[in-house]
Amino acid sequence: MMRTIKLTIAFDGTNYHGWQIQKEKPTVQQVLRDTISMVLNRPIILHGSGRTDAGVHALGLVAHFATDAVLPVDTLCKAVNSLIPKDIVIKKAEEVDGRFNARYSAKSRTYWYLIWNSSQRCAFLQRYAWHVSAPLNIEAMKQAAAVLIGVHDFASFQGSDRENGHAVREVRRVACKKMRQHLVIFSITANAFVKHMVRNIVGTLVDVGTGKISTESFESILLKKDRSAAGITAPPHGLFLRKVHY
Repeated sequence: MMRTIKLTIAFDGTNYHGWQIQKEKPTVQQVLRDTISMVLNRPIILHGSGRTDAGVHALGLVAHFATDAVLPVDTLCKAVNSLIPKDIVIKKAEEVDGRFNARYSAKSRTYWYLIWNSSQRCAFLQRYAWHVSAPLNIEAMKQAAAVLIGVHDFASFQGSDRENGHAVREVRRVACKKMRQHLVIFSITANAFVKHMVRNIVGTLVDVGTGKISTESFESILLKKDRSAAGITAPPHGLFLRKVHY
């Protein structure tokens, strides 16, 4: 009898070329697929809730696979975690309804982007936050980000090597908060994202925060549907897939 196993996974993406399997490059999906297959003594096909780029991290990426193995999920989780590199961890393994699909059952996804805003870099966050030395006006960034909420065409924030299909997405929540001292966290929840969308939004919001562009200009950039109108693509290491909502 086939079982469907759902995995909730966290990883430090520094040493990986993203989630999705690539030829001759280390990826998180490949590490997990190969290790789970070894533990179960049979091959599996591992499906992820989405792709992450090289260097991007995850606190709650979800994956699933089908198997006829009878190994209890808690035993599977412990066995796999004992074998995989320490920069990947299965936080939870559970048996779910066979109709569950990590990607297509998802209702929305939340990403965080971390910025270290100080004239001095942080020795401990270099792998996890973008160092922006110029002072940021967080209130201006909040005001600009608010226009993202709702259904919009995000072509202005889509990667230049855009995939086929339209860029219309629904952003449900955004927040921009300054935490202790110099750490800024940008959070965004949407039904789906186009390639590089969060990083391109953050790169443009930093332009707002430094005063390079106004909050009104940010809204006009969104409406232009032109990638060349927006700011730079923020580096990948500040981005985290926070949660997949079902």
